[in-house]
Amino acid sequence: MDDWFTIEEIDHNTFAISEYKHWEETHCYLLCGTQCALLIDTGLGVSNIRKIVDSLTELPVMAITTHVHWDHIGGHKYFDNIAVYEAEKDWLSVRFPIPLQVVKKNLTMVPCDFPEDFNLDTYQVFQGVPQRILQDGDSLDLGERTIQVIHTPGHSPGHCCFYEAKRNTLYSGDLIYKGCLDAFYPTTDPQQFYQSIKRIQQYPINRVLPGHHQLDIPVSLIDEIEAGFAQLDKQQSLKQGSGLFEFQNFQIHI
Repeated sequence: MDDWFTIEEIDHNTFAISEYKHWEETHCYLLCGTQCALLIDTGLGVSNIRKIVDSLTELPVMAITTHVHWDHIGGHKYFDNIAVYEAEKDWLSVRFPIPLQVVKKNLTMVPCDFPEDFNLDTYQVFQGVPQRILQDGDSLDLGERTIQVIHTPGHSPGHCCFYEAKRNTLYSGDLIYKGCLDAFYPTTDPQQFYQSIKRIQQYPINRVLPGHHQLDIPVSLIDEIEAGFAQLDKQQSLKQGSGLFEFQNFQIHI
């Protein structure tokens, strides 16, 4: 079995598939229902995540996308059923907003032991036509398991979180995690980021499963991050170019 990925069982039909060997420490999540399965994000694409998924379930799988950034769509090439939020469908199927050389520079920013069969020269950012376009409020029925799409822009125009009401679980993508929250790119919007955090505060959440870094994070981090954004907004720093702000469990880069 591929040792690039780390598999952690969240419960008997939910798995985190992580890339801890890389500085991004990406997390993808496999959610299995009785009829089909969802794979939330597909990671860097430097190793075949489909092999891992196939070892965990025989159900038909749809790969869904928290947002169309290179570190979350790398493994889309291994799936023939892909869903993306409407605001970023063109990033996936027409033109990715970042040049390939910049992506490769980010990918190799920190040395790591890539898989033996990985070739940086042939690495490409996934481009393809999604089979489903997601909209805010959509429900994804897996069979005795339903996932809700929540549009949470800010980190990117089409960023989504996925919420499972039955388990009060939020799959937060790049909206909530312990690390540096980025809202400094031209395609980011710090004010929208702030509003998205306030939106998810309205949901009853018992567990947050993030897109990067530490997997086991407290739900209280949502309120901590909201307070951080509120502080920056109050001091009129919630605008691009303001800099990097340090908080106890996270940073905000604007």
